[in-house]
Amino acid sequence: MGFIKSIFRFVWDIAKVAIIALILAIVVRYFLVQPFFVEGASMEPNFNNGEYLLIDELSYQLKPPARGEVIVFHYPLDTTQYYIKRIVGLPGETVEVKNGKVAIYNAANPNGFILDENYLPKNLATDGQVKRKLGSGEYFVMGDNRPVSYDSRRWGILPSNDIVGRVWVRAWPVTKVAIFPY
Repeated sequence: MGFIKSIFRFVWDIAKVAIIALILAIVVRYFLVQPFFVEGASMEPNFNNGEYLLIDELSYQLKPPARGEVIVFHYPLDTTQYYIKRIVGLPGETVEVKNGKVAIYNAANPNGFILDENYLPKNLATDGQVKRKLGSGEYFVMGDNRPVSYDSRRWGILPSNDIVGRVWVRAWPVTKVAIFPY
């Protein structure tokens, strides 16, 4: 009888640990961090097809998204699809794409400034001619591989409620593991 009790106790202890681990995994997965696979070439050379990323879903509950951050979001014209792009324009700003450059107009810079995009390959021109005024809770996003990226230049602004979170960790491939603190 004592032997059966100890086996039962052992199994019960393992079951408790497994249940707690499962609950923690569910909380982390659905409220803090979400996995994401990069599909396509729109963010090359910084993020490549097939890379496995972890998306921080908590940060934007504490602070607003910032220019230059790479985010994952629901595509506004079909919210069942996820996209990955970089934030270029912030709420209240005007973004102008012209002559291969991106200019930002805001309260601090009413005459505008050319966006310093040191994350892009040298001499990469941004094609298109677009000028958009962003309202409250609206963002302008672009891919790093400008010639092939389907982004705000084509489909318009990104509402803040479509943002899933910011790219936090590149977990795969192992040779390119990185943390993006922003």
